[in-house]
Amino acid sequence: MYKIDKIQKESQRIYIIGQVISLVLYSILIPIIIFNFTLIIKSFLFPNETPDFFGYKSFVIMSGSMKPTINTGDAILVKEISEDEIKINDIVSFWQDGTNVTHRIIDITEENGIKKYKTKGDNNQTADKESITYEQIEGRYQFRIPQFGRIIEILKSKITWIILVFIIIVIYVYKKRIEQKKRIRKEKREQYNR
Repeated sequence: MYKIDKIQKESQRIYIIGQVISLVLYSILIPIIIFNFTLIIKSFLFPNETPDFFGYKSFVIMSGSMKPTINTGDAILVKEISEDEIKINDIVSFWQDGTNVTHRIIDITEENGIKKYKTKGDNNQTADKESITYEQIEGRYQFRIPQFGRIIEILKSKITWIILVFIIIVIYVYKKRIEQKKRIRKEKREQYNR
């Protein structure tokens, strides 16, 4: 009797650990999948725009121009803002010469009724050569996830998505098999105890 109780307790503990691991994996993977799926759909529907998720856009930092504030490999989230909200010292992501850049606004001027923003990377010695306009700005920096950009780059691969979906299916099937085995064992115990 003692051994059966011990086995049942151990099996219950393993089941709880499995449930916790599954919950953690699902709560991390599902939001990432929804976020990326939304961005993928928007990129197909609006190919000339940077896809957003409720006004938030993500970018991967590829240079060290904003060190130590933002490092190479960090993923950042920027939020779309109105032109009136932009001020000196804001960090903004913008398009310049076909490249997305994230730098700090160091000066705001106005030419012929159009605001121009002078930018500079915190780690750069000099300001950027060309000023930018509001139309080039994707959004204001909100926060960064250190080194998560490397994971995002990996997630852009179709093979990675196939592997992730496969892992989710394997976990789901494994959980169903365990539940089925438990149900069969319970039915056998009930038949035995009659």
